[in-house]
Amino acid sequence: MSAFLFAVAALLVVFFSFTVLANLFAAPFNGLLAEKVERHLSGTDPTGETDWMALIADIGPSIASELRKLGYFLVRAVPLLILFVIPGVNLAAPVLWFLFNAWYMSLEYGDFPMGNHSLKFPDQLARMRQIRFTALGFGSTLTLLMMVPVLNFVAMPAAVAGATALWVGELKGRQQPPRP
Repeated sequence: MSAFLFAVAALLVVFFSFTVLANLFAAPFNGLLAEKVERHLSGTDPTGETDWMALIADIGPSIASELRKLGYFLVRAVPLLILFVIPGVNLAAPVLWFLFNAWYMSLEYGDFPMGNHSLKFPDQLARMRQIRFTALGFGSTLTLLMMVPVLNFVAMPAAVAGATALWVGELKGRQQPPRP
């Protein structure tokens, strides 16, 4: 049983490492994709700029946002990983890890459409908390999709499009909640 849990944990760590690196490099392009999808869904231009100069100017803020999310991830992932080595508690660790992964994936991909509207990570986090269960459902589906070889290559653009649809349909019109 412990070998199975270790294999699941190793699979999740490899998955996260690949996903984090891929998202770091693709962040500026994913923002552009979110902009195009939002224009298609709503008929409005979220930024007003769609040229290559805007994409180049967005590289620094996109990478900074990715690093901020990575910090959020690491602060929570390390204690979750420690749960894997505590006898008894380690039985719940894969479930908790999966739920955290689903939440993080919703934050990761929700950043692109919300970032196009100049929402910073704390504001994005507050918005996603308003639709916590919807975000967990989106992130769970995405997590499962990204674990399937070959499909994981099309999962990223599909996730950006799905998060943009979530933004347009659920989050865009909501009032910004006060920060705790």
